[in-house]
Amino acid sequence: MNVRLDPVAAAPSLMKDWHRTAFAIVSSLDPKLVELVEIRASQINGCANCLNLHTIFAREKGETEQRINLLSVWQEAPCYTDRERAALGWTEAMTRLAERHDHDNAYEALKAHFTEEEQVKLTLAIVIINGWNRISVGFGGFADPVAIKAKAGAAA
Repeated sequence: MNVRLDPVAAAPSLMKDWHRTAFAIVSSLDPKLVELVEIRASQINGCANCLNLHTIFAREKGETEQRINLLSVWQEAPCYTDRERAALGWTEAMTRLAERHDHDNAYEALKAHFTEEEQVKLTLAIVIINGWNRISVGFGGFADPVAIKAKAGAAA
């Protein structure tokens, strides 16, 4: 991977705010669910950096290899709960906006398993990971998970 730009060096104040906002949003939801969502969006967006980070973080939070490995085919795998399936379906709908994904069915599933507040929190978490994917892919970033944890702790 060719690093094009270090966004933290180029815009330190904004990136600190972005880190702080990202941490606040994702920490408002179940950590294992967030990791599943972040991995799935990163798979769709082809972000090696975020896939590397979030598979490591998911394992640290107790996620199994089976569930991480089957995320790309979650619709066919029996190891996810209905709530997780609703979140993953919503993740795909929000990440694939240009593909005209079936938003209505995805939202109905979401509504059945998440309160309105949780729907907003989950949607913001999806926005955040899609943003990180674009920052990483766009600027060619590949970060060390230990460094990311240190930055997240400092931003909190």
